[in-house]
Amino acid sequence: MTRSRTGVIVSEVKFTLEPPSGANLIRSYSDTELRIGEQRVQRSCLVTAERLITDWAPASFAELAPPHLDAIFALAPELVVLGTGPVQRFPPAAVRAEFTRRGLGLEVMQLGAACRTFNVLVQEERRVLAALFLR
Repeated sequence: MTRSRTGVIVSEVKFTLEPPSGANLIRSYSDTELRIGEQRVQRSCLVTAERLITDWAPASFAELAPPHLDAIFALAPELVVLGTGPVQRFPPAAVRAEFTRRGLGLEVMQLGAACRTFNVLVQEERRVLAALFLR
């Protein structure tokens, strides 16, 4: 971890494995920004190895509700990693129930752990989707 000129702690995520050609990897994260490949993202987003969706409706984890899940399910992942911001928080029961109903794996963790887990799973060529919240 390094501290920027503004005092924000920025974590660089580096691995030695080579990603699948052209795959999205999360290169860094902070409490204000994600760097996915060469793109800078400053809001909640969905990311797979092939896609980056930055216009996902919930602006914060507190807003996450079942209607927001359609965008996730449309991408047909085998596993979803939910990054809940600086601390681990669990989504509402109705959100968890939708994943259970569809038989889709959901792993909930704080943002940094979600970014690292996503990168490892992409490098293993798993069909993973990360739903990431900065706040």
